[in-house]
Amino acid sequence: MAPKAGSSDTKGSLVIMVVTILLTTSNVVLCDDNAPIPADKGQLDGWFNQNVGPLDQRKSSLDPSLVAAEEGSKVVKVMQDGSGDFKSITDAVNSIPSGNAKRVIIYIGAGKYNEKIKIERTKNFVTFYGAPGGDIPTLVYGGTAQQYGTVDSATLIVESDYFVAANIQISNSAPRPDGQRPGAQAVALRISGDKASFYNCKFTGFQDTICDDRHRHFFKDCMIQGTVDFIFGSGRSLYLNTELNVLGDSGMTVIVAQARTMDSQDTSYSFVHCDVTGTGTGSYLGRAWMSNPQVVFAYTTMSSVINPVGWSDNMNSKFDSTVFFGEYKNTGAGAAIAGRAKFTKQLNDADVKPFLNLGFIEGSSWILPPPKV
Repeated sequence: MAPKAGSSDTKGSLVIMVVTILLTTSNVVLCDDNAPIPADKGQLDGWFNQNVGPLDQRKSSLDPSLVAAEEGSKVVKVMQDGSGDFKSITDAVNSIPSGNAKRVIIYIGAGKYNEKIKIERTKNFVTFYGAPGGDIPTLVYGGTAQQYGTVDSATLIVESDYFVAANIQISNSAPRPDGQRPGAQAVALRISGDKASFYNCKFTGFQDTICDDRHRHFFKDCMIQGTVDFIFGSGRSLYLNTELNVLGDSGMTVIVAQARTMDSQDTSYSFVHCDVTGTGTGSYLGRAWMSNPQVVFAYTTMSSVINPVGWSDNMNSKFDSTVFFGEYKNTGAGAAIAGRAKFTKQLNDADVKPFLNLGFIEGSSWILPPPKV
């Protein structure tokens, strides 16, 4: 006979069913592209961990090629003392075959590596990993625009997809441009591949430190230092909890030069829970290098290094109606609204919503937590 509704047998069956569901779903993380980044910075890591779970909990929602690559990953070591598989990063990268479809984690030992590296577009799924701690490895070179052209002057050029870097410093050691030497711009990183992540990395240079060239990128817990246009390009990138250190003690200094030329282009930079630090008092958050740049700063602490005007139309008033320079709930002396350029947009909740989630870079299908080696 079937148990009566509300009987102990029915209740017991329901309990068993609920427990079974919980057990079968406990290893699944449903990454929500639309989950808003919290306003409270103290909740940021919790939000990230909830929405960016490990591989074994998200296989059904990740790009299939990424899952296959991660499951077949291998580690090679670069150690300057000869105790690893290679003594240079160049040799390690050269060992990766063209058409690579498996994750290759290049573990880089402490030290300074004076090398100029290019990861070709046929070498996907490459990770540069330095052990976390105070003595992270530094990749450094002194290439300039005069020698190589601006975008090819980079110490590290990444043209492949699914690149990851963690606990690495990437620097361009060329002298600070003085306005007199032609071609003095010097890039530390050019990232041109799609779906790249950077965790706890430092990028140092002067003019044009990072060429955020094109496609989708994610920066978390990083530090970027420079003078003029030290983040520039046509990428669609989310910068989260990243320090932007402006060396603004002489000449005009600008953080961002975003290169969108028409509203239909899917390219933009979003800076969320970042810290703007540095020297001087006259730096700009961004300038209209091109006609339709789209840049947003939200929940960001800005020191007095920022010019009260905030943004520059690059002395081209016709761009005033086409730029999208947005600000939302920023704090600090440099975030004061009074005195802002007339073309600055003070965003409301609806305006800013698309810039405050992983969906901004469609991250739920490809962002994984920082690697552990």
